[in-house]
Amino acid sequence: MLEKLAKQTAIYGISTIVVRFLNYLLTPYYTRIFDQATYGIVTDIYALIPFALVVLSMGMESSYFRFSTRAEEEGGDVAEGKRRVFATTWGATILNAVIFFVVVLLFNAPISSAMGGAYVLHPEYVPIVAAIVMVDVWTMIPFSRLREQGKALRFVLLKALNVLLNVSLAIGFGVAGLYASEFGVGWVFVANLIASIVTLLLILPSTERTIPRIDRALMRKILVYSLPLLISGVAGTANEFIDRQMIKYLTPGGELVALAELGIYGAIVKIAVIMTLFTQMYRLAAEPFFLAGFKKEEFKEANAAAMKYFVMASMLIFLGIALFRDIFAYIVGSDFREGIDILPLVLAANVLAGVWFNLSFWYKREEKTKYAAYITFLGLAVTLALSFLLVPKWGYRGAAWVRLAAEAAMVVWSYILCRKHYPIPYDLRRIGEYVALAAAIYITSELLLPHLPHAAWMALNVLLFVFAAGYAVWREKIDLKALIRAVLKLSTR
Repeated sequence: MLEKLAKQTAIYGISTIVVRFLNYLLTPYYTRIFDQATYGIVTDIYALIPFALVVLSMGMESSYFRFSTRAEEEGGDVAEGKRRVFATTWGATILNAVIFFVVVLLFNAPISSAMGGAYVLHPEYVPIVAAIVMVDVWTMIPFSRLREQGKALRFVLLKALNVLLNVSLAIGFGVAGLYASEFGVGWVFVANLIASIVTLLLILPSTERTIPRIDRALMRKILVYSLPLLISGVAGTANEFIDRQMIKYLTPGGELVALAELGIYGAIVKIAVIMTLFTQMYRLAAEPFFLAGFKKEEFKEANAAAMKYFVMASMLIFLGIALFRDIFAYIVGSDFREGIDILPLVLAANVLAGVWFNLSFWYKREEKTKYAAYITFLGLAVTLALSFLLVPKWGYRGAAWVRLAAEAAMVVWSYILCRKHYPIPYDLRRIGEYVALAAAIYITSELLLPHLPHAAWMALNVLLFVFAAGYAVWREKIDLKALIRAVLKLSTR
C-alpha cells in the first residue's frame, strides 16, 4: 500500500532536490555579495511571502484535493464535478489575490512605513513583492490540479523552470552590476516576479480552458472545510515567519543590528533547507495520497508506517548535517558563519514540523479541521510568549530555541488529540529508538569535540553516521539493492 506513496515521494524527491539545488545557489551568492543587514531584507521579505500565500489561498489546496475525491465518491459525471471544484477554488484564490494587490497599491505608504526604515527608503519594493504574491496565488490551484491528476513530471518541469529562470536572472542582474545601483536589492524581487509571470503563462494550458467561476453552493461547503485550515495555516505559517519578525523588532541596538541578526539567522536556516526539502517532497506526495478514499483501517496502517519511516529518514538527515556542520557552514559567506551553532536546533525544529504534518492527516480526512486551528494557535502562543523572553537576551539564538519549543508543543498536542479522537497504532518504540540513537550519537560527538583534533573528530563523525545508517538498514531489513534499482528506474522515466 505504501509503494505508491514511496514512488510518488521518490519522483517528487528527485525533482525537488534538483529544483531546490538550483535555488540554493542563491544563498552562497547573496551571502557573498550582500552584507548582513542587506541580506536581512531578503530574509524578511521571503519570510512574509509564504504568510501572504497562506492567507490568500484560504486552505483551498487541501479543499481541492478533498472535494475532488468527494466528486469521485458521489458518482455521476465525475469529470464535470472535478472541473466545478477546480473552477470554484481557482476563482476564489484569483479574486483574493487581486483584492490583496489593489489594497497594497492603495496603502503602499503606510505599509512601507510599518515594515521599517529600509522600506521607507524604497517603497517601490512593496508593490513588486505584492505582485509576486498575486501571480503565485494564481498558479497555486493549477499546480494542485497537476498533483491530483498524478502529472508529477509536468509539475516538476514547471517548478524547475521557475527556479532556473529566477536564479539566472538574479545572478545575471548581479553580474550586470545592478545590485550596486540605487534600487539595490530590489532587483532580487524583480527577478522573482519575472519568473513567476513566465510560470503562470506556461501553466495556463494545463487548465484546459477552464474559466475560473465561483459556484456559490459549492463554495459554502468548501469554506466550512477550508476556513479552519485557513486559520491553522495562518497560525502555522506565522510560527514559521514570526521568529524573523521577532528578531527584527525585539533585538536591541537599532534597525541595522536587528537586520544583521536577521540576515545571519536567515542564512543558517537556508543551510537547513535539506531537511525542509525532505519534508516538502514528502508533503507533495503524501497529501493527495492520504486524502484519497482509503478505508479507515488501511489509512491507519499506512499513516503509522509512514510516520516510522519518516522519522527514521529524518534522523539520518539530521545527523548528516549536524555532525558535519563545519563543512556546511561554507555554503554561506564568512560574515554569516558565526551563527552555525544554531543549525542543530533549526534541523530538530524542521523534523518536528514534519512529524506534526504526519499527525494532521486524520483530522483532514475526517473533515474535523477545527483541530488544526487549536494546534497551530498553541504553537503561536508558545512562539510569542518565549520570543519576548529569549530574543531580547539572545537574539537569533533565542529565536532558534523558540522555534524548537513551538514545534515540540504542537507535536505533543497533536499526538494527544490523535490518541483521544482517532487512535493510530504508531510504532512508538521503534520511533523512540531512532530518536534516541540520533540524540546519543550527536551528544557523544559534541562531548568529544573539545578533546580531539578536528580531523580525528570529523573521522569519528563519519563512523558514527555510517553506524546510524547501517543500524536503520538492518533494523528495517531494507533491501538496498532493490531500493537503488527502484530509484534509478524512476529517475529515468
